[in-house]
Amino acid sequence: MVQTRPQKTFVLVHGAWHGGWCWRRVSDLLERGGHKVFAPTLTGLGERSHLLHPNVDLATHISDIVNVIRWEGLHDIVLVGHSYGGLVISGVVEELHQSIASLVFLDAFVPQSGDSMASIGSERVRETIGKLLPLGETSVKPFPAAVFRVNGEDQAWVDAMCTPHPLATFTSPTTLTGARERIGKKIYIRAKGYPSIPFDGFYETLRMEPGWQAYELPCGHDAMIDMPQRLAEILVEVS
Repeated sequence: MVQTRPQKTFVLVHGAWHGGWCWRRVSDLLERGGHKVFAPTLTGLGERSHLLHPNVDLATHISDIVNVIRWEGLHDIVLVGHSYGGLVISGVVEELHQSIASLVFLDAFVPQSGDSMASIGSERVRETIGKLLPLGETSVKPFPAAVFRVNGEDQAWVDAMCTPHPLATFTSPTTLTGARERIGKKIYIRAKGYPSIPFDGFYETLRMEPGWQAYELPCGHDAMIDMPQRLAEILVEVS
């Protein structure tokens, strides 16, 4: 059971190929602790996979989260982004930094302005994008859960739930002006059971930066699935 503290509001942003479904274990734990949780699914994915379209880009996904925050009237938010979701939450901060109390990058990309998944993604992601673009493809098929070191019991479930990801979201560059740096609490959580040169780089750099806290989890990339209890505890701690 996650220790109860004054109610906080969490907005959880999933990564590529996933959907709001991947946060269910963490959401349940946070809600039992009396917190308010939103885990929206980005356009074209999960239960919104029928909206997959060539024009769905990074700006679309940023708007998905911005609109949840605006229409729900949320403030003092703990905004969490997993993996690709790091680009999304970085864009959200540009529009709504006054509504965000804490930023959490969960084994996530922390882009600079102009970066995209095509430029800072893993070698496998960059190679896949490079192969698909000349073919006129508009989506990227999910990588197997085993690639991300998801625990053996959940791999089949994760593979069944993941859906193709809109390619334009991977090639869209970020436009950042420094709003992220104005957030008082910034956290990087590294899932050390998943080998990743980019994520190791973010972790090692940011844990030394003023205004950042860093955590490690001994699990695969999908920490919300592999270690939901500990992840929920960390999210409450940093809130």
